[in-house]
Amino acid sequence: MKLFLSAILVLLCSATGVRAGTATDEEPFPVPLTEYAADGIEKGAGLWTILKHRVEQEPFNLVVTVIFVLAIGHTFLTARFRHWAHVFEHKHAEKLRAEGRYRDRNNDGEPDEVSFRGKILHFFGEVEAVFGIWVIPLLIAISLSESWHAAEEYLNNGVRYTEPIFVVVIMAIAGSRPVLRFAEDAMARVARLGGSTPGAWWFAILTIGPILGSFITEPAAMTISALLLLENFYRFQPSERLKYATIGLLFVNVSVGGTLTHFAAPPVLMVAGTWEWGFSHMVINFGWKAVVGILIANGLYFLVFRRELGELAQRTPPQREAERDGVLVDDHRITIPFWVTAVHIFMLFWTVFTAHYTALYMGGFLVFLAFTQATKQYQTPIQLRGPVLVGFFLAGLVIHGTLQQWWIEPVLRSLGELPLFFGATILTAFNDNAAITYLASLVPGFSDEMKYAVVAGAVAGGGLTVIANAPNPAGQSILSPCFREGVSPGKLFLGALVPTLIMAGAFLILP
Repeated sequence: MKLFLSAILVLLCSATGVRAGTATDEEPFPVPLTEYAADGIEKGAGLWTILKHRVEQEPFNLVVTVIFVLAIGHTFLTARFRHWAHVFEHKHAEKLRAEGRYRDRNNDGEPDEVSFRGKILHFFGEVEAVFGIWVIPLLIAISLSESWHAAEEYLNNGVRYTEPIFVVVIMAIAGSRPVLRFAEDAMARVARLGGSTPGAWWFAILTIGPILGSFITEPAAMTISALLLLENFYRFQPSERLKYATIGLLFVNVSVGGTLTHFAAPPVLMVAGTWEWGFSHMVINFGWKAVVGILIANGLYFLVFRRELGELAQRTPPQREAERDGVLVDDHRITIPFWVTAVHIFMLFWTVFTAHYTALYMGGFLVFLAFTQATKQYQTPIQLRGPVLVGFFLAGLVIHGTLQQWWIEPVLRSLGELPLFFGATILTAFNDNAAITYLASLVPGFSDEMKYAVVAGAVAGGGLTVIANAPNPAGQSILSPCFREGVSPGKLFLGALVPTLIMAGAFLILP
């Protein structure tokens, strides 16, 4: 697995091409949007007429969109793939035991001789891997329809990978022990104001954690918030109703909590460069509204569950575990010097400051890795699995999404502001919100009001399902053991529905 993740990272780093036309005499691929309107047929035509005309002009448009729809459908089947993987692995382990060949030298519960089919199905069950997997049939289709050279040119020069690589680097730095400890200390100070009770920790984590996501990135905020909820709230064994209310609130708050900056939330990151949105724009138009929405949603849920939250403080929690799902709980006996934390915070700042220059922040990342080795006694191993998978997801999304311009541009243009807002919110539940905003960024001449509507709708709906926001799978993975039969999609939707409506109201009503 480590070798595979390293290979993905190398591929991401080697594919830092920028959008440009091909240098050959072949027809440009994909067809530029301006060419569709060249014959005047689309002028004043209805949506169906425009889509039909574009398919007639370039039949391959339908092929790439079918592949894209199949990829989206795959995201809904990831749980089924993981179930099949567990079945194969269990049968494989039983076979080894029956033959007397079962060995587990690493003491991790997994035999040394693993099931190949089980591991492949596990990979197909990774939400973040889906779009990357479907790049393979896409490349085959392009090669058969156009040429291998067209496929090669499209991947190398037709797509921009700066944002996916940036996400890998910023998540790796933000997930380091000094940064996570810094974030945890901030939440602990707020929890102490309420006596460090389970209810106080609950409110502090669900408020401070998502807002910190604007600075340490949403995936990092999701990771630390879920771990802290696991240790300071879920282990007190709240009711099933409160469990789902909490995870739903966490997913929604993290989705909107990253909107104070232009680099932390994947759906914002995918459009910030194209639309020239900076820090001040995000704070003025999105950030403060998100904070208001988070406080209202947290306050409402706190009032609804205040009696049970009070009862949890009287319970004696089970013993803390040294490890949760392979994630080592931070050993707080190790004191991290201030200067080590300061260097980590500076590296976060450097990565954000050079976000549009891959060579600069990758160089900084190499310096960061060297620093972590020099200060190894204060560090935990840098985790690359999560960051690389999220980067792989975004890279695959960019490759597929660029080819959907032919239909997304006329569809989005046909919607008004309110329909676009609610359409983005609903579509986000069935697809990652970064996909929605990225497709919107491909529409030329989008008004400022339309840009606001699609991003606000996408982040407001980012907690309705596990696949609605890229960090959600990380949160579910950490908290899933707290639910008797895993996290139910229907109950998660209900737990997130009220906060989603509150966030939608905040973005629509507040000036």
